[in-house]
Amino acid sequence: MTSKTKSSAEKPGLNLKDAFEVEYARRELERRARDEAERRQQEADLANAETLLNALSSDPAFLAERGLTVDRRRYTVSIDHDNFRIAAYWEAGKGSVTASDKRTALPGSAAPRKQETVESVEDALRVMAQYLVDETR
Repeated sequence: MTSKTKSSAEKPGLNLKDAFEVEYARRELERRARDEAERRQQEADLANAETLLNALSSDPAFLAERGLTVDRRRYTVSIDHDNFRIAAYWEAGKGSVTASDKRTALPGSAAPRKQETVESVEDALRVMAQYLVDETR
C-alpha cells in the first residue's frame, strides 16, 4: 500500500452515501418546517374567516330586514343580496374584501367593482359595512 492510499483509507470522512443522507435529511427538515408554517397560516386564515362569520351573523333580524344572507366557504365569508355580493377572502394573514354587482352580470359571475386589502377581522368588518352602506343608499 502506498502512503497516499494508506492515509486516505485511515481518515474517517464523509463518503457519497453519507453526504447524500445528510443533504436528504436537511431538505426533509426544511420541507417539514415549510409544511408546518403553511398549516399554521391556513389555520389562522380559517380562524379569521370563522370570526368574521360570527360577527356578521350575530344579528339575524338585521340581516333578514335587509334581505341579506351570510355564508362561509373555507376562507371566504360573503354577504349576499339579490343585487350584490360583498365578500372577504383570507390568505397569508391578509383579507381581500370585494363588492360585486349582480345586476349587470350573468348569474354566478359577478365581477368585483371594489376591492380593499385588510390586515384584521375588525378592518374587514369595517370595510364590509362601508360597502354595505354604499350598496343600500
